[in-house]
Amino acid sequence: MLHKILPPTIDNNYKGNRIALWFFYLITTVTVVRSLIHMFKHDGGAQSIATIPLDTFTEPGAAVVILIFAYWGLSQLMFGIVQVIVAFRYKSLIPFMYLMLFLEWAARFMLSIYKPIETVGQAPAGIGNMVLPFVCLVMFILSIQERNK
Repeated sequence: MLHKILPPTIDNNYKGNRIALWFFYLITTVTVVRSLIHMFKHDGGAQSIATIPLDTFTEPGAAVVILIFAYWGLSQLMFGIVQVIVAFRYKSLIPFMYLMLFLEWAARFMLSIYKPIETVGQAPAGIGNMVLPFVCLVMFILSIQERNK
C-alpha cells in the first residue's frame, strides 16, 4: 500500500476512483478560495464568516486576530498551490494528499476541542472540522482503490 501513497514514480497517472479525483478538485478549489478570503477580506473572515465577535475585542486585539487569520490564509494558500500542482501535474500523489488532508482536518478537530474559541454562531469550519476528516478518509480509501478499466 505504501507504493500507492508514495509512488516510486511521481507522474500524472491517477489510478484511483474518479469520485476521489473530482472531490480532490473541489476541495482544492475550496482551499484556494478560503485562503484568499482569509488574506484579503477586511476582517479575514473572522467575524463575517467564523462569527468570532471581533466587535467586543479591543481594537489592537481584533487587529491581532485579523492578522493571524491572514497568516493562516497564507499557509492555506501554500498548501492550496501544492494541491493545484498535484491536481494538474502529479495526480499519482492524490492518495498522499488525501492522507495529508485527513491529518490536517483531524488535527483541526482535536485543536478545536483542546482550544475552543467563543463564537456567536456556527462557523463553516466548525462543521468542516467534524465532517471533513471522515470524508477525506473515505476519499483516501477510494483514491488507493484501482478502478476497472
